[in-house]
Amino acid sequence: MKPLIIANWKMNPSTAKEAKELFNKAKDTGAIICAPFVYLSELKSDNLCAQNCYWEASGPYTGEISPDMLKDLGVVYVIIGHSERRVHFKETDEMINKKLKTSLAADLTPILCIGEKKGENAEEIIERQLEQDLNGITEKDTKKIVIAYEPVWAIGTGDFCQASKAKESLEFIKRKFDNKVLYGGSVNSKISKDYIDAGFDGLLVGGASLKADEFIKITQNV
Repeated sequence: MKPLIIANWKMNPSTAKEAKELFNKAKDTGAIICAPFVYLSELKSDNLCAQNCYWEASGPYTGEISPDMLKDLGVVYVIIGHSERRVHFKETDEMINKKLKTSLAADLTPILCIGEKKGENAEEIIERQLEQDLNGITEKDTKKIVIAYEPVWAIGTGDFCQASKAKESLEFIKRKFDNKVLYGGSVNSKISKDYIDAGFDGLLVGGASLKADEFIKITQNV
């Protein structure tokens, strides 16, 4: 099965014109494009992904976006619990759990991000996050969730987690859940295939997804 490759543009690029140019270069790769909310309606693809959502369908929540709104735009996937949301916006596992439930109810495919900070025990953190994030979600719905293992210390730092080391976390997750598991954290074209060879089902690519030529190489190499 072809690896699942996701381009997480984060809060980039600065204009719709740049977003369309980047999208047009990457769209034929078959990758899932995870663009900022404001660009989603401009991009025509069956593989669109949102970077976040709120856990209510509607209401007095200024600035928030509901899963139903994303679904109406043709979005298929949504990232939930990215470490940047956990760190900068103080998202808790309880909040992430709510987002997972409402995303599933809206028939979106959540991409649940988990991973440890520098110096933390990876298995302890992964086990706690999975237990709390998936609390109350049925086994049937749990199987619909894509899990992205992203060691926090590797995200945006260039200090990627060696594939052999990341494989330990992959095997720990697989012993508990038979879900698709992606790797994310400073992925580039030179190392991308190492993670697929280690058993990961795909990649969540951040900074490198903003460089069209590099991102295309990543998709070709796996």
